[in-house]
Order: sequence, then C-alpha cells, then structure tokens
Amino acid sequence: MEVTNLFANIPTELKQEVVEEILCGRAFRMERIVSNGHCSEKGFWYDQEEDELVFLLSGEARLQFEHDYALLTLKPGDYLHIPAHQKHRVEWTSPYETTIWLALFFFNK
Repeated sequence: MEVTNLFANIPTELKQEVVEEILCGRAFRMERIVSNGHCSEKGFWYDQEEDELVFLLSGEARLQFEHDYALLTLKPGDYLHIPAHQKHRVEWTSPYETTIWLALFFFNK
C-alpha cells in the first residue's frame, strides 16, 4: 500500500489543465483535475453520459449551465452534483492560485 496526496506532484507551470484518473471501477471513475486560469473553450459545453459529483479542494472556479446566464462560484469545500447530459462549462478558474478538483463520474440508476 502507498499513500498518495491530492496536493502533491502539482506542476509549477500548467500550460494545460491536468486530468489524472485516480481510480476506476465498473460503474465509476474518479479524477483529480488541476487548473490554473484554465477554462472551457468559447462555445464548448460538456455533455457527459455519466453523472458527476465534483468537489473543489483548493482555488476558485465559476461554472455555467446551458440556458442559465448566472455563474455558479465554487470555493474550497464546495461540491456539486451535475446530472448526466446537463450541459455545463468551466467559465473561469483562478489564475492566482492552483484550483484542484476531485471529480467522481458514475452511472445513476
């Protein structure tokens, strides 16, 4: 057994958002996502087959959902359930600090 830390091994310069699979099972996948000023490309919307439960561990982010102009701000400790096929995008992540997400993707019956 080896202990791993979600805040370890963060690159000092993030040219791209880092997505790392932590664990995968028959009906779920867990990822660590590291952002630093990264956001979704203009016009891009996530439309996922699975539900997503996202936890914001550090930093700050703003999400937008299709047909809703209001931005949802996430701060450390916040979490959000995003149902499958709920179109959404990452509008902004803090460029001043590393934003670390923990995302659990799963199929809801």
